[in-house]
Amino acid sequence: MTGFLKVFTGPMFSSKSTGLIEHLRRAKIAKKSVVLFKPSIDNRYSDSEVVSHNGDRLDAIVVMGEHEIASHCWSFDVIGIDEVQFFDPSILELLNLLADAGKEVIVAGLNADFMGDPFETTALSVHYADRLEKLTAVCRCGDDALWTQLMSDGIEVTDGDRVHVGGTESYEPRCRRCFVRRAND
Repeated sequence: MTGFLKVFTGPMFSSKSTGLIEHLRRAKIAKKSVVLFKPSIDNRYSDSEVVSHNGDRLDAIVVMGEHEIASHCWSFDVIGIDEVQFFDPSILELLNLLADAGKEVIVAGLNADFMGDPFETTALSVHYADRLEKLTAVCRCGDDALWTQLMSDGIEVTDGDRVHVGGTESYEPRCRRCFVRRAND
């Protein structure tokens, strides 16, 4: 079996986790052994499942970092990782080793932070990907959204940390025209 690295990327609300879950469900139907990992920082909808914004869900192993993934994944045919942007870029060494060993490695990650800057781990994943699905969401104006805007009570937030974990209460997908780009302080 030839391994590969497949990446689902795009802004929030673009169905990245949905694509990841669907790929893993299809692999299970094909009688492949499957494991799914999620970072401990993401506990928005569940502590023990990957849950998409539309309610799709799949059991996951919660990990603090890539070293925990490495200790659990080698006996599986298909390895899924949600929110790959929250892992250290060094995870790419593991992802490439797994793909080279014949594993199907499927990751989902945000393309950019709320300032419009790329997440390094996602960008590296895209670079090494054998298969890539760059997704868009729907902007408030109806155009394709490429970016994720951080909001607070409906008002755009202009400062704060680079990483805020949240959902519809905190973020909104935006097209190039509607996105308010921030300077990196």
